[in-house]
Amino acid sequence: MRRRAVLSLLGGSAVALPWVARAQQADRRKIGLLSPGSLAVLKGQIEGFRNGLARGGYELDRNLVIEYRWANGRYDLLPEMAGDLVRRRVEVIAALGTSGPGLAAKAATATIPIVFQTGGDPVEERLVPNMNHPGGNITGVSRLNVATESKRLELLHEMVPSAKFVGYLTNVAEVRSSSETAHIEEAAHSLGLGLHILRASTAGEIETAFATMKRLEVGALLIATGPAQSGIREQIGALTVNHVLPAIAPNRVFTVNGVLMSYDASITDSYRQAGTYVARILDGRDPAELPVLQPERFELTLNLKTAKSFGLTIPPSLLARADEVIE
Repeated sequence: MRRRAVLSLLGGSAVALPWVARAQQADRRKIGLLSPGSLAVLKGQIEGFRNGLARGGYELDRNLVIEYRWANGRYDLLPEMAGDLVRRRVEVIAALGTSGPGLAAKAATATIPIVFQTGGDPVEERLVPNMNHPGGNITGVSRLNVATESKRLELLHEMVPSAKFVGYLTNVAEVRSSSETAHIEEAAHSLGLGLHILRASTAGEIETAFATMKRLEVGALLIATGPAQSGIREQIGALTVNHVLPAIAPNRVFTVNGVLMSYDASITDSYRQAGTYVARILDGRDPAELPVLQPERFELTLNLKTAKSFGLTIPPSLLARADEVIE
């Protein structure tokens, strides 16, 4: 009688009973997500990450739990956040956004698998010893921004050939900042351009950087990658418009906010790739045997409204190559 009564109680609402809820929770795999950014800024990218997981058979609230750790631009918080994920015994750590979270996770554990997503060279940044054979407990996705950065400079020069001096707005908090800067200096020299490097990590520093560029008569701007810059993309977009400064950014979110153009490997796609790797590892694959993935797709976005307000005519060669033109 008691067994029948329990079954009757269960009906269609078994999830409400505590022991059933615990059993369902036990069936879910648990991963950690470590990022130097914020969900507000990276919402689209995280959706891409979840799509990658779903393609591998893992869906949030069905058979997966994600422990999120957002640093909101505070890189100094990443080591403690990585340590907390280790203490919570997550099965995989997804270290997304830059090399910072990957390095923090790598320092925190040599056993829990790590999947990074970065724009830099993971070998140069000492995330892995080899792209094809990463070894150890870590692998991931690299958008190879150092190489892409010089391509952005070429596109900017094609758009504004009259600019003799270019500003380079970079975030000194980025691990790869110095290597990217050296690469851009070389690329600017090869194009016969003068380069003014401006380092900024906060809203106030960015305001100062734009005032400095005006004083230096900078004719065009190259915006470096980094969550700190992305987190205040509206401010950067407004400043480029207010200063009538043609600029190229690392992703389309800047262009939506007024920046003239953007070019990069698809960030959302790279997050999706990271999600598929996490799914494979949950299925039993060894991260040491998974080669570091590289970009599958690049995107050029142009803001026609900004170009018109600047009195610029977009070269037909750029229009023909654009993946998106914002009217």
